[in-house]
Amino acid sequence: MTKQLTTALLLLLMITPCLTWAQKKELNQARSYIKSGKEKELEQAEQMMVRLLKEPKNKTNKKIYLTRFDAVKGLYLQANERLYLKQKQDTAKFFELNKRMFTILETLDSIEMRPNEKGRVDIEYRKKHAELLHAYRPNLFNAGTYHLRKGEMQKAFDYFEFYIDCSRQPLFSTYRYDSLDTRMPEAAYWATFCGYRMQNAVLTLRHRKLALCDSAKANFTLQYIAEARRWLNDQELYLKTLEEGFRRFPTFTYFFPRLMDAYSQRGEYDKALAAADSAIAVCDTCTLYLFAKSTMLFRLERYGESIKVSEQIIAINPNLAEAHFNAGTGYLNIALRLDERKNKKQLRQLYQKARPYMERYRQLMPNQKEKWGPALYRIYLNLNMGKQFDEIDRLLK
Repeated sequence: MTKQLTTALLLLLMITPCLTWAQKKELNQARSYIKSGKEKELEQAEQMMVRLLKEPKNKTNKKIYLTRFDAVKGLYLQANERLYLKQKQDTAKFFELNKRMFTILETLDSIEMRPNEKGRVDIEYRKKHAELLHAYRPNLFNAGTYHLRKGEMQKAFDYFEFYIDCSRQPLFSTYRYDSLDTRMPEAAYWATFCGYRMQNAVLTLRHRKLALCDSAKANFTLQYIAEARRWLNDQELYLKTLEEGFRRFPTFTYFFPRLMDAYSQRGEYDKALAAADSAIAVCDTCTLYLFAKSTMLFRLERYGESIKVSEQIIAINPNLAEAHFNAGTGYLNIALRLDERKNKKQLRQLYQKARPYMERYRQLMPNQKEKWGPALYRIYLNLNMGKQFDEIDRLLK
């Protein structure tokens, strides 16, 4: 062995005990700070442990994690006391301390789950730490609602997700949060809501299945899911979500009009008509549902039926302009099917029937000249109404 190599080995052997001694010294100093109970010294103790954990060789040192946890717990208890006594305290910092305790002990539990050199797993702290954190867990939910009220959606989402994540942590396996914690669906709903408010499709969809278990807000959850599918341009799943939402909540205002639009864009007017009939079965006086049916019948070229439904709408609400337009246009389209030479009398009757509807539409929607103008031009022309025809002719020019 060369002289240089021997010297290097001796130095390494001398340095290692020094490092261990320095680590021990820092741990003792940190524990001394923790015992003092002073806020600044508690913060110093945690910072010392954070520095130690940055060194790779300390990543699995349980004592460092435990010491850091004790420091954070001391800070948390002091913050909690100030809040209880209504003294000055940063509420967001209090919640962050609570979350940090979970992060430290969950990491420690994952270290304990690793087999040692003999292939054995020795879980020493799980029961004790699970019991301790279980008592603090509601504050993860409370933190979510706190940031939600402040409009801090990303922070709120992170806390609700952290609350949900406890259910998959081995540390809490005995508590069976996924089946026994009744607030889990509510946390998932609020996480979904936060994702929706941020217009983040991935976050909106992440906890959708659990969120749908919150039956009181399932209608809104399905709305958020549908919007996320739309943002992703996933037309098939968007339509399926609309169909599910409408099937479960036919009177919820979001689903029906968008389902009608989706079917119409695909040219699936029969499906749209069936959906309208389903909605009318729930509320046969709702003009929205009746108008949708009138429109779908019109697009299916079932003009006579469309006119009858439009008349129902007008009887309920005489000022619903588009119902007048559907009825008037329905009569005009029936007229187009007839031979002018063979059905002069019937054609005149159809134009006479179309006239009051289209004139009323003009009154209600004076700015929609491109719709009522050509229709009235045709009506007045075929009814030989010279004065009225001349007026429309000038307007269209």
